[in-house]
Amino acid sequence: MQSRRHFIRQSAATLFAAPWVTTGMRAASPNGKLRHAAFGGSGMSWADMSQLTNHPMWELVAVCDVDTRNFKKAQEKWPDIKVYQDWRELLEKEAGNIDSVNVSTPDHMHGSIGIAAIAKGKHVYGQKPLAHNLWECRQLVERARDKGVMTQMGIQISSDFSERLAVELIQMGTIGKVKEAHTFSNKKWGDMEARPEKSDPIPAELDWDKWLGVASERSYIKGYDHPGQWRKRRDFGTGTLGDMGCHMFSGWFRSLDLAAPISVVSRGPAPNKDNWAINAVVEYTFKGTKFTAGESIKVTWTDGDARPPAEVMALAGDVAKFPGQGTIYLGTDGVLLHPHGSTPMLFPKDKFTGFKYPKLEPRNHWFDFIDCCLKGDKKPSANFDYAGPLTEAVLLGCLASVFPNESLTWDAPALKIPNNETADKMVRRDYRKGWEIV
Repeated sequence: MQSRRHFIRQSAATLFAAPWVTTGMRAASPNGKLRHAAFGGSGMSWADMSQLTNHPMWELVAVCDVDTRNFKKAQEKWPDIKVYQDWRELLEKEAGNIDSVNVSTPDHMHGSIGIAAIAKGKHVYGQKPLAHNLWECRQLVERARDKGVMTQMGIQISSDFSERLAVELIQMGTIGKVKEAHTFSNKKWGDMEARPEKSDPIPAELDWDKWLGVASERSYIKGYDHPGQWRKRRDFGTGTLGDMGCHMFSGWFRSLDLAAPISVVSRGPAPNKDNWAINAVVEYTFKGTKFTAGESIKVTWTDGDARPPAEVMALAGDVAKFPGQGTIYLGTDGVLLHPHGSTPMLFPKDKFTGFKYPKLEPRNHWFDFIDCCLKGDKKPSANFDYAGPLTEAVLLGCLASVFPNESLTWDAPALKIPNNETADKMVRRDYRKGWEIV
């Protein structure tokens, strides 16, 4: 068993590792293109397909969706694709015709589909969060590494100029050593009410059993889970933290060279048995790095109506103009406010008047994945070796919300929460019979 120190050092090292050389993983199609299958026909999968198709060496072969109503738009854009309602059937029948996949389904199926695709040697573009629980997340990382496939998590903001600039500014020492950080989102992917005790007719186009997948059986309620509200449900989504955390943690995960948290504690309301709560406050403690001011650093997540402390927001000027989503870094020599998806700002303004911002070359997150799959000479920027520890931190915060005000210790090498037996059992979910991951 690796020591905690070795594990954290090894995980963090993958962020800036030299190009990873592999052999035999180039696309096998006769025309040299990356032959691709999409899991999900709408929503984020549609967004991913629409970006991937802009690369001249990408070819869509098949699309899978449990709701056949989602095939129409894809078939209109790519008339020659094959369509499937069962992801297992697609992988079985198209294994010899595809080189890569994107897994852009509801969160609860990310692990099952991604692991099965990796087992067949397929490159995987996996939407965030990488998986629905910690055990699945670790399995994706380890199995992808063992198979030598290319991977990328769908945190496209990590390739965006704005996040990369924030990372550069922090690592240049622009605000000195970072003392603490606060990440915040005003989204409200939660529901404080219990699941209604009702049942509606299942649409003929929807295979409800396959939509449930690994989750336990329950009645179909029109509009409650499928298609658009599943992020609120504990069995299917991961709430606001799971939705936005993987995007927004990436800035400080990379800039501060962090890996596994030491501990996490939730100060917000607990979820009920069915749904995630809103207005979360989650405090993480990480081991310090050369970019932090102390031997450890605290990073706090807030969502919904919960916000960073007023005195923290005031460090970036007018509190009324504080952005709805982003991260604020408090350094020994200044403050950096990074509104999500927008240009970072330095404070106090007087101190940084005339500051020359570094120039960065553009990067395309989806093309990064395709090029790495085709060339095989390096890993994509948000590969699973990076995205795995990042997602584990996010999911640990989701889990901690079930135990308000209890500090959970995280033993990353052992994938265990040693100080809370009940929480430790939640590292891995219970799978519905016939849907187990092996």
